[in-house]
Amino acid sequence: MGKDKEGVKGRPLIQIGLGVTQDEGVPVFHKVFHGNIHDSRTLQDMITVIQEYRIRDGVLVFDRGMSSKKNQADIRGLRWKVLCGLPIEAGLKKIHNRIISKGKFIQFKNRVKLNKTVFYVKTLPHTIGDTKGVLAFCFNERKQQECKESRYDEITYAQGLLKNGKAVKSGMEKFFDKDGNLMTNKVSAAEEFDGYSAIFTTTELSKEQMVKIYFDKDLVEKAFQGLKGVIHLQPVRHWLYNRVVAHVFVCYLSYLLLSLLGIKLKKIGQSPVAALRELDTLYKVYLRDTKKGFKIHRTVALSKKQEKILRAVDKNLLAQV
Repeated sequence: MGKDKEGVKGRPLIQIGLGVTQDEGVPVFHKVFHGNIHDSRTLQDMITVIQEYRIRDGVLVFDRGMSSKKNQADIRGLRWKVLCGLPIEAGLKKIHNRIISKGKFIQFKNRVKLNKTVFYVKTLPHTIGDTKGVLAFCFNERKQQECKESRYDEITYAQGLLKNGKAVKSGMEKFFDKDGNLMTNKVSAAEEFDGYSAIFTTTELSKEQMVKIYFDKDLVEKAFQGLKGVIHLQPVRHWLYNRVVAHVFVCYLSYLLLSLLGIKLKKIGQSPVAALRELDTLYKVYLRDTKKGFKIHRTVALSKKQEKILRAVDKNLLAQV
């Protein structure tokens, strides 16, 4: 049970794990989990799925909060590589502060540009359990400013609530003492790692490649956007477990077909959704005389764009319409 995207509390929630290929974003597997399972446990389950599919020599990319010593060891056992985010906590804070104390972080040699975003990156050897790799600290100056301003807005709003004797939202109370006064030292502590991210990898990628692959997870985001948007994986109105799983499976198959269609249409620069809309007016008329055994079928005249789409998907389709 939890609070859904509509803000309604007390509804049963599910999580969906989705694995897609890096180059084309083709969904390879999926799994449905209960809403209260921790991310590191869901990743553990997905590693088992990868093992069952016997997919070899891949690079598993995932967000911070999902890494653990066991997960890293299991991924290494698959002969896969890892590129993942790590939360900046405890030991990583010490490493981060040691790097900062040695010299200026923001300088040209550390600069990595990704689209319109600029990162400053420093790397060093790092070990998680028995898994050896490279740790990269990344700093985004614009993100730092956005985090700071967002926090200041939250604090200002919370101050207004406290003046009126109202409770502040969870997580904001740590900035105020028992009398409702703002504790600036707590605010400064919260700002310390604004704009910083930590990435760990067991690959031999350069820092430029690490930043691009990790932060530019556009394919994964588009996959979930496709499921929730085009495929209409909206809040499920089923309550029985098997029906929920079946509903997600149908949506997964729909997205799989959509992504494969996208690969076929890439050569003509057409999106699968736009192509399906274009073909929506395509239909065939069947006439049959049961007494005389006569039958005939005719396809409505194709537009040039429809012919182009069908030819891109399979040139034999034109002979069948």
